[in-house]
Amino acid sequence: MSKTRFFGNLIKTNPTLPTANSSSAYGTATGIWTLEEAGAFRASGDWPVPASPPGAPTITGVTGGNAQVAVAFNANADNGGLTVSSFTATASSGQTASGSSSPLTVTSLTNGTAVTFTVTATNAAGTSSASSASSSVTPVNPPRGLFFGGGTTKYNNSQLNTIDYITISSTGNAQDFGDLSVTRTQLGSFASTTRAVSNGGIAGGTKKDTIDYVTIASTGNATDFGDISTAREGTGGLSNATRGVCLGGDPGPSDSERVIEYVTIASTGNATDFGDSAIDLEYGCAGCASPTRGIMFGGSYIPDNTIQYITIGSTGNASDFGDLNFNATAAGGASSNTRALCGRAYGGGGGSSPRLNIDYITIASTGNATDFGDQGNDRGGGAGTSSNTRGIFGGGDDDNYGTINIIEYVTIASTGNTQDFGDLTVARVRHGAASSDHGGVQ
Repeated sequence: MSKTRFFGNLIKTNPTLPTANSSSAYGTATGIWTLEEAGAFRASGDWPVPASPPGAPTITGVTGGNAQVAVAFNANADNGGLTVSSFTATASSGQTASGSSSPLTVTSLTNGTAVTFTVTATNAAGTSSASSASSSVTPVNPPRGLFFGGGTTKYNNSQLNTIDYITISSTGNAQDFGDLSVTRTQLGSFASTTRAVSNGGIAGGTKKDTIDYVTIASTGNATDFGDISTAREGTGGLSNATRGVCLGGDPGPSDSERVIEYVTIASTGNATDFGDSAIDLEYGCAGCASPTRGIMFGGSYIPDNTIQYITIGSTGNASDFGDLNFNATAAGGASSNTRALCGRAYGGGGGSSPRLNIDYITIASTGNATDFGDQGNDRGGGAGTSSNTRGIFGGGDDDNYGTINIIEYVTIASTGNTQDFGDLTVARVRHGAASSDHGGVQ
């Protein structure tokens, strides 16, 4: 500006222009102007208008992960007249994350504990009010699958106490988790979202009544849970989020091989009678589940194609579901909350004739199974587990009766042949498997 003459012949040289709207001093100005100049500034938009904090953002979604949640949001159209410099997401449990754009990932959360979130925006004039709270979200560990015990051959002359684990949503070799409380093979397993349980088995010619458990998210040795009613080998297992079901097993020539028992997974104690199977289950029944219904594939020493079901939350005898396309025993089961798969089975008595096949059923209905696809080779005596999207089959032996460490996977909602996942830490057969994210806990 040029020199300007005011009343009283006062002269002001180059008065300061109003400060820029993005400045921290927005809303202030120095200098002396004539009324005409002030009017000109205002007309041109240079005249400062006092700023304010921005409007509150709007949360558009929250996505849980492993001890973290991604919070997505839209900025408010009202930025208070200033550039928004940052956004902050705050968890109801107190953790925060800040950044310049959506989404913000809040970390150090507790897996298994539900939280909500709010978001604020900040400019040079201050911080907005908090957004409306998000919907509740629960961070969780990536789905983990565990493999328990087994033998280095399918016969009762070599037993393992090894527990392996994998992250089901990825691929790669299994890692050591810890040891069973009692070394054994021919055992069954099941799990809630937090705890995996094994039951029965045999070691050194002695049948076991052992039930033991581990905490899935950690690593370490198994802890004693209680006992099944009689020592049995060749047991199976299935569960929903609260109740685990122990399936059959061979207790000896004078006792029933059709017994079904249950436990409450979050507690400890001995198993309680549930009901009976329609067929003998002395050689490893493959179990899997939805949250309400348990599915049992095969399991007799002389394999047949029987499929049975139970209602997990009640008690009573198993009911006929339909038939597999192949005879199966010592198989692996995997399930989402709607579909159950049977694979990695023997098709001949006493653990002969490993099968190539995988079959599936729709759990909520009844009827015969449908072909899903094939394994990479003839493989039997393996174990199965799953997340709600991916079925896992591991271990067993091949058509040359050599024990294998191979892990394969399928996408449960589709059909097709297995793909390679990785390897177990040790080749094993007639072992147990369970996971934190199978169909029964969804």
